[in-house]
Amino acid sequence: MRHPWDRRLGVWWIAEDQPAQPAILESPSGTRTFAELAGGAHQLVHVLRSVGVQPGAAVAVMLPNCVEMVECSLACQEAGWYFLPMNTLLTAGEVARILDHSGASALIAHEQFAAIMTDPVMDGARETCAVLAVGGDVPGTERLEELRNRFPTTAPTDRATGSIFTYTSGTTGKPKGIRRPLPPGTPDEAAHTSAVFGRAFQFRPLEGCHLVSTAMYHGGAHSFYMGALNVGQALVIMAKFEPEEALRLIEAHHVTTAYMVPTQFHRLLRLPDGIRLRYDTSSLQAVVHAAAPCPRDVKQQMMDWWGPVIWETYGGMEGPATIAKPWRWLEKPGTVGRAIRGVSLAILDDRGEPVEAGQQGMVYIGTEQPPFEYHGDPAGTNGAFRGRRFTLGDVGYLDEDGYLFIVDRAKDMIITGGVNVYPQEVEAVLLAHPAVFDVAVIGVPDEEWGEQVKAVVQLAPGTPPTDELAAELVRHCRDRLAGYKCPRSVDFRDDLPRTDAGKLYKRQIRDEYWQSTGRAV
Repeated sequence: MRHPWDRRLGVWWIAEDQPAQPAILESPSGTRTFAELAGGAHQLVHVLRSVGVQPGAAVAVMLPNCVEMVECSLACQEAGWYFLPMNTLLTAGEVARILDHSGASALIAHEQFAAIMTDPVMDGARETCAVLAVGGDVPGTERLEELRNRFPTTAPTDRATGSIFTYTSGTTGKPKGIRRPLPPGTPDEAAHTSAVFGRAFQFRPLEGCHLVSTAMYHGGAHSFYMGALNVGQALVIMAKFEPEEALRLIEAHHVTTAYMVPTQFHRLLRLPDGIRLRYDTSSLQAVVHAAAPCPRDVKQQMMDWWGPVIWETYGGMEGPATIAKPWRWLEKPGTVGRAIRGVSLAILDDRGEPVEAGQQGMVYIGTEQPPFEYHGDPAGTNGAFRGRRFTLGDVGYLDEDGYLFIVDRAKDMIITGGVNVYPQEVEAVLLAHPAVFDVAVIGVPDEEWGEQVKAVVQLAPGTPPTDELAAELVRHCRDRLAGYKCPRSVDFRDDLPRTDAGKLYKRQIRDEYWQSTGRAV
């Protein structure tokens, strides 16, 4: 049965019809009603137009988790601009290169990134890009708050639908800018489309609230907090994820929906039972995870704790592909789901030919959406496509019912003695050991075998690294995996580099072992 709100959902309509409805319940920069949030976005449109941002331009944003991040996204969505959220861990040189590569017309950045905004390497970018500071004074930069005071909070004229423009994290190579042509239709229709996206994960209209616990610049997080907002769920925004604080907020605000990454699940499960069981999480209805592989054991433990509320989606900013509903995952543990409406999946061999159910190959995604492009990289764009299908670089298989299982990324595959080893499988086994907090399994040079399997392990707090423990971890794998898949050696590290989306920077880890050999990875 159609829900009575399904016909008109979206921030703009809710702000008009129910202006006092809470939109931001908690955040580092305060609370907002829907009317206040929409008014702030309108005001930003007026400001950015005044500094010369033209239709179709990109507006780069470098902000911590805050209300202004949402306002900037909404402003772009109603002014026909590309919203370009930037990783807050980038260096000044990296920011300058992205601004130049994207052709951004404006950069809105928080004062905590003042060193980046004033770095000499940014001089060239500042000549073509208006730089506005949020939260305080930055030498040579206009304050956004002061500009806002000159403009009304009324809706701008000539509204047009915008889109998002993202850069990949670059964990396996150089970051790529992903964008599509600006969509047709009105901003109100685009907001409703975002609400339909949220409804696909059972985000219930005008009911409950959504926990934002990952970095808001991440494209996956953006899709879900905007989906929640457009169905009328208020946001509870964490400045930074802390496991116990997340549980406290879930209980305090009766959080119903959330987006998380597997690393967060792992950290939540590592809390002592006395802390984990202290908080009431029964309000949760749908917690979506994506962005990185989730070990089957970790997901099962989360289901056992929170109940069958853990949803999974597979895809990328290039395009969504599948949804695994909780009850379907319990029937088929390890699946990332079936193709969503309007998407087709194909598993192709090295010749581009489809393989039978159960056989592994490269995962290709067909969609009715306009094709994406890697901005300024036609070779990279062409390399991702076979006809109208594209790949994210993952290896997997479809079962006889059409459910997709991801084996690993093709670029991460280890070839030892001519046999393929997929690190994700080995990592899942090691993560089940109580001494292991995090792990990266990589291939390292071996004169006889070409590559050998190595585990680089971050131990649980308080666990000392010893030769005996390294041997125990190898035995742990040998009890559960074929011998050729098991690590030949184990190294211990204090920390492993991960993105805010939970993805390992495997290239960085591998490079340390390969550079001294003079061989390419």
